[in-house]
Amino acid sequence: MNKYVKYGLIGIAVVGILAAMVYFLKQNSTPAELYKTESLERKDIVNKVIVTGKVIPEDEINIKPQISGIIDKIYLEEGVNVKAGDLIAVIKVVPNEQSLNQAAGRVRNAELALNNAKIEFDRNKALFDKGVISSQDFNNQQLSYDQAQQELKNSRADYQIIRKGSVGGSSSANTNIRATVSGTILEIPVEEGDQVIQSNNFNDGTTIATIADMTKMIFEGEVDEAEVGKLHVGMPLEISLGALEKNKFNAELKFIAPKGIEEEGAVQFRIEGDLVVHDSAYVRAGYSANASIVLEEKKDVLAIKEALLQFDKETEKPYVEIEIGENEFERKDLELGVSDGIDVEIVSGLEEEAKIKVWNKLEKKEDDDS
Repeated sequence: MNKYVKYGLIGIAVVGILAAMVYFLKQNSTPAELYKTESLERKDIVNKVIVTGKVIPEDEINIKPQISGIIDKIYLEEGVNVKAGDLIAVIKVVPNEQSLNQAAGRVRNAELALNNAKIEFDRNKALFDKGVISSQDFNNQQLSYDQAQQELKNSRADYQIIRKGSVGGSSSANTNIRATVSGTILEIPVEEGDQVIQSNNFNDGTTIATIADMTKMIFEGEVDEAEVGKLHVGMPLEISLGALEKNKFNAELKFIAPKGIEEEGAVQFRIEGDLVVHDSAYVRAGYSANASIVLEEKKDVLAIKEALLQFDKETEKPYVEIEIGENEFERKDLELGVSDGIDVEIVSGLEEEAKIKVWNKLEKKEDDDS
């Protein structure tokens, strides 16, 4: 019984060895990997750059007060259309106590000076009528009297401006804040009770409202330095807005900044384009937008996928390998044209019927997965 078991085990071992030998022989006799090929196609290729930015009014006017004070009443709201001259708000003048006191003192001094000048004028006029003083002396005295009257008038006007906000004592002239242009009120950054400061040489002043003509909109964005050299004024732009996905707007490039601004290690150049606004779409100021700018376009040209290209390690010139037999390929140097990042134009180096080797295994894997 032990003999049969022994022979049986030997037989099983021999069969296993033979099976292993057959497996390795089959593996060694497997033919080389067969590469897939692709053909050239005729396509329209568009090389374009996408610029991110926003849509803003061409001009925004900030309405500022002519006098400092406190917002007494606001009559309009943001989003309202206004015409030049429409009343937006009213300012209540709160005079500075020190300035008011100084102005009052100046008025009193002017009154005293005028009284003294009048006494001198009356005395000299009596002397002049009697022929005691010359005409020149009398004229000088009259000039002093006239100047004293004007100084009193000026000092009283300054006092009224500080106290009431205007010369006539009615504050409507300076305290009524009116629209200076026609358009839409974009923003009213103040509220009733807020203190505001007038615009002067040392201060920009408080903005009461911002007004813009919403029919004149522009696209404003930034272009990388690698692309800005390809742009020129007058190029067409196609604008898409994130808030209005179904609408496309045309624009024309009108400005390219002469100086770039470095942002996170890259130099960006500001561009602007006039936007053609549809009557059916209401475009709000500040919408985020993308502008598509066509740099180069070719119609019905021979093209291949950029993933099929290989580059010479020394010259860095592009080439592909074309099929000349079963799993046999030959190198062909290429002259390339316009590219859109996916397909590239073949200017010369390939015949239309050529079969191009798909050498990129990652690309092949992605195709298989799809």
